[in-house]
Amino acid sequence: MKISNDVKKGRKVEIKSWKSPDDPSDGNFSIGIEPFNIPEVVIRNNNKLYFRTGPWNGNTFIGVIMKTVYIDGFYIVADNQQQTYYITYEFSDNSRLRYYELDSQGKFFERKWDAGKGDWINRYSASQTESSVYGQCGAFGICDLTKQPICSCLKGFKPRNIEEWSRGNWSSGCFRTTPLQCQRDKNNGSEAGQGDNDGFLKLKTMKVPVFPNRSSINNGECKDQCMKNCSCVAYAYDAGIGCMFWSGDLIDMQKFSTHGVDLYIRLPSSELDKGKSTKVIVITAVIVGIVTITIIMLFLWCWMAKRRGRKPKHKQIKLQLNKGNAMTKFSSENVVENPIGVKLQQLRLFNFDELATATSNFDHAKKLGQGGFGPVYRGTLGDEKEIAVKRLSKASGQGLEEFMNEVEVISRLQHRNLVKLLGCCVEAEEKMLVYEYMPNKSLDAFVFVVICLLSMQYKDDFQRNQMCSVLEFYC
Repeated sequence: MKISNDVKKGRKVEIKSWKSPDDPSDGNFSIGIEPFNIPEVVIRNNNKLYFRTGPWNGNTFIGVIMKTVYIDGFYIVADNQQQTYYITYEFSDNSRLRYYELDSQGKFFERKWDAGKGDWINRYSASQTESSVYGQCGAFGICDLTKQPICSCLKGFKPRNIEEWSRGNWSSGCFRTTPLQCQRDKNNGSEAGQGDNDGFLKLKTMKVPVFPNRSSINNGECKDQCMKNCSCVAYAYDAGIGCMFWSGDLIDMQKFSTHGVDLYIRLPSSELDKGKSTKVIVITAVIVGIVTITIIMLFLWCWMAKRRGRKPKHKQIKLQLNKGNAMTKFSSENVVENPIGVKLQQLRLFNFDELATATSNFDHAKKLGQGGFGPVYRGTLGDEKEIAVKRLSKASGQGLEEFMNEVEVISRLQHRNLVKLLGCCVEAEEKMLVYEYMPNKSLDAFVFVVICLLSMQYKDDFQRNQMCSVLEFYC
């Protein structure tokens, strides 16, 4: 059967749907061929356009996704002079039985005979979905089933009726927010009026709008041809058709995941520049963000490195005693018994900032005295506890080993009648001893007298020598 359209005689041969699956009388839907400017197959619902296949390019319909097996079977014959058109289908494999039918719901499908089942099997020949309904998204609206909502306006356009769009009724379509430059030139009486500042937005894999004008010019000339005509709002190119141009409203556009053609929408350059500006802004923001984060991380690293340099050394300091090879560990966190059997008193490690704050940055007014070791300052900790701080003088010539020997000896001499050693500070070049504060006498004098008295009690030469060594520092 040939589905045909004789425009001159006004005679059409169409397929009509049944009224219902059980009623073979004429239903609401019909399928036929329409010449338009380029032939298309259309389905009508009560004589209103319901579905269109898009233009025929001599091999396939570019507005539907067709399986390769169908391409060799469809034929459209057009006699433009006589204005007669018809479409038919003849499958190349005559051993297969099949036919096409339009059902009562307007679905066009193929039925294939399955000899094994002894029955006809339905197979759709074209992708007909909600998005395929003609004019679903109105003028300048695009239908895309991968998005929600499925309808959206072209770039540079806004919904004509926002309330209807919010309710899912998109038939009112969209309108252009910024006039084309060529229109403004005409309104201003410009002789050019060709919109030199207009451009084109490329949309890939598209079902082209209805009612295109056809031209056989080469693809490279399509843009220039459209630009010369201010009424041209879009163009596309297909190798089997040539250039296609549109003027007026763009209706029935659909975005495909595959197939389709590239559609170019005419826009004022200001709208095209917005996209470029946004891209530049995003790229600039990313670069600035990366640079900012890098600088912050660098400053943070330097701050942490500086803080680590000033942080009290909580690592255990190893002291090697002169007697034997045994090692004694001194720490703020644990108490270790040395080989001699004398237990070190648990001492606190102070940091430099803490002692500097306590002594008002080692203010001269806080100074209690001066000895060979160095000056002694009065200080107050954060908990209001008063302390005496001996700060090793750089001119004393005492190193870390001598300093730690003194700490070890004094820590073993803790006595109720002796000023108490609270802790020490070993940080960078700074070495300090922290004692409890004795308000009635000079710390040096008090320590000197006590050490002298205590040294007499030791008869062991080694212990007496150690006491004398401490005595030398105080003297």
